[in-house]
Amino acid sequence: MTGRSKLLASTYMCLAVALPTTSLDAQTDPNLQHLEAEVARLAELAGGSVGVAAIHLETGRRLSHNGEEHFGMASTYKVPIAVQLLTRVDRGEIDLDSMIEVRQVDLHPGSGTLSRLFDDPGVILSLRNLTELMLLISDNSATDMVLAAAGGGEVVTARMRELGIHGIDVSRPTVHLIGDWIGVDGLPRNGEVTLDEFTELADSVSDGERESAARQFDRDLRDTATPDAMADLLAGVWRKEFLSEESSELLLDIMRRSTTGRGRIKGLLHPETEVAHKTGTIGGTTNDVGIVTLPNSAGHVVTVVLVKESELEVPQRELAIAHIARAIHDYFLFNR
Repeated sequence: MTGRSKLLASTYMCLAVALPTTSLDAQTDPNLQHLEAEVARLAELAGGSVGVAAIHLETGRRLSHNGEEHFGMASTYKVPIAVQLLTRVDRGEIDLDSMIEVRQVDLHPGSGTLSRLFDDPGVILSLRNLTELMLLISDNSATDMVLAAAGGGEVVTARMRELGIHGIDVSRPTVHLIGDWIGVDGLPRNGEVTLDEFTELADSVSDGERESAARQFDRDLRDTATPDAMADLLAGVWRKEFLSEESSELLLDIMRRSTTGRGRIKGLLHPETEVAHKTGTIGGTTNDVGIVTLPNSAGHVVTVVLVKESELEVPQRELAIAHIARAIHDYFLFNR
């Protein structure tokens, strides 16, 4: 933990930042204790506070490092958004084949393709297309449209509570999340703002205001998750406990085809390793959450690595995630 992280921990008790904690399994299983120690050692490479959770899905064995601490989800919050959207599909409330017009006020800043390719009105995409764009390439414009179709942040969070997951909060569309990180004031509550309007507001923010906003952003409990909660969500999806079989398979298939974060969970694994995952990055936050298929019929491992308040370059944080993911992979491969 950096000196800055320690200061934040002592000043902002609402984050409940503490010394690394381990899961019950790691406290009682000597081998898992060794893995926990290695994860703690590798976490130092990230340059910030690191949270890790892992679950071997076939046996239920699990590990947790800072597992109850809150971390900004960044784009990994697109997983719970997708779960709520597909819940509505399973209930017959919406149809993935329904067509949605992409308006100028729907094109938002940050990652993705829609806002770079479509400057003029007239684009119509299916809800299925938007969901794929949200998860495959982390398109923020598609995400905000999917979030609206899912019912909004409060509905997504409420669904998490219904599923027994109490450590995940989804509150803001990406346009507000990015705006709050930058320190933008004056965004419409409904998030309907053109890229030109957003850029004009962002350009008016001073460097000092940006730094202050970034510090406040790191302390905000909105759009955060605990590693344990995110791991439980992924485990429930894989076990088809939260969605129908069709919707579960659809979500996992899209996540397997994700094109982002090749240097994170996948970074040090064999290139043919199947990983269904979602990444997230903003400011000092760099995350990857997913399910790794182990070779030689050794099973599947939910792997969640969340990094916050790091001042290192993103590739350095990604390498730390890759090392942690590899340690988890090897432990559950060789300790059956």
